[in-house]
Amino acid sequence: MIQEGFLYLGVVIGLAGLVAWLESGSKSKFFKVVPGIVLIYFGGAILKTTGIIGSTEAVDAAYGNVRDVLLPMLILLMLLNCDLRKLVKLGPKMLIGYFTASISIILGFVLTYLLFQGLYASETWKAFGALAGSWTGGSANMVIIQGILEVPENIFGYALIMDTVNYSTWVMIMFWLVPFAAVFNKWAKSDTSHLDEVSAELKEEHEEQKDKFTKFVHLMGLISLAIFVSAVAAKVGSLLPSFGTVVNATTWTILIVSIAGVVLAMTKISKVPGSMDVANVLLYIVIALIASRADFSQLFQAPIYIVSGFAILAIHGILLMIAARLFKLDLFTLGVSSLANIGGMASAPLLAGAYHRSLIPIGVLMALAGSFLGTYYGLLTAKILSLL
Repeated sequence: MIQEGFLYLGVVIGLAGLVAWLESGSKSKFFKVVPGIVLIYFGGAILKTTGIIGSTEAVDAAYGNVRDVLLPMLILLMLLNCDLRKLVKLGPKMLIGYFTASISIILGFVLTYLLFQGLYASETWKAFGALAGSWTGGSANMVIIQGILEVPENIFGYALIMDTVNYSTWVMIMFWLVPFAAVFNKWAKSDTSHLDEVSAELKEEHEEQKDKFTKFVHLMGLISLAIFVSAVAAKVGSLLPSFGTVVNATTWTILIVSIAGVVLAMTKISKVPGSMDVANVLLYIVIALIASRADFSQLFQAPIYIVSGFAILAIHGILLMIAARLFKLDLFTLGVSSLANIGGMASAPLLAGAYHRSLIPIGVLMALAGSFLGTYYGLLTAKILSLL
């Protein structure tokens, strides 16, 4: 049994590195069905469930200290790519589609929680808050909320199962609908001419950035900046007042870091290559740390959570259909808005590219908006559910 803090970190980070290497070098379709993050989680959970990783004071201290340091760094680096000024270029219909998708997901969680509340394990509202962060932003938001709300690892495992099974099914449906775009747009009476102008400008910007190479000085600068800003934010956050279980020192730290990230995204710092790569490294490590605390001995409760996931997505889909009719939104706008929330960077750009390659940057921008807002949507969902 692993009882030393340093050995514990070596094992879990080694697991994350191994999965990342296998995922990047494999040509198998397996990783398209089972993302690397899921493998890391199940690998860490197995180590914990089988007793290989112990619950000693040294291990607990290593977990808490490292996770608390990496979380604000992770969100800062991801937000360096989110220039909110560019989102205005997407036009009112794209913004309506995006926010409609976000609100419908939150409503889906609330209505589903009310419907099945008596069948859930205790503190499920925390796990649903974390999952709402993922389904309105991405995996990083889910991890951040898990840290803020201190979601029990066992319950967090249910949320991850929903994030895998239900998410994968929804992505499949969104791609399956692409050939029916013309039929849908005719039904919704939508106009797609605004997309042509926006996509042309975004494509030009994308071409200018893709040829840049990441150098040592870029990595050094990004990591130094992330550590400095996170340290200052943590200090300031610890001095601010707490309000209930949602607004605490960690919440303030993430808020300060988020504001700093959005501001820096409007400066030349956002042009420094490598921020997403470093952020992904931190994301894999944090996922491995969280997984190492999970015990899957209670997975017999998973079916009700999977059913709940499909109920949430059904409500989300119905509300999107209503919005399409009311605001004359096209299928591209709805699909990318949905996956920018539920799928994030992993799938929104791919769906945009399925319509046309020049539209990929739109998927990227909308997914990055989710990276900024997802944490707050998740916390809002958790707060509402805690009152039910």
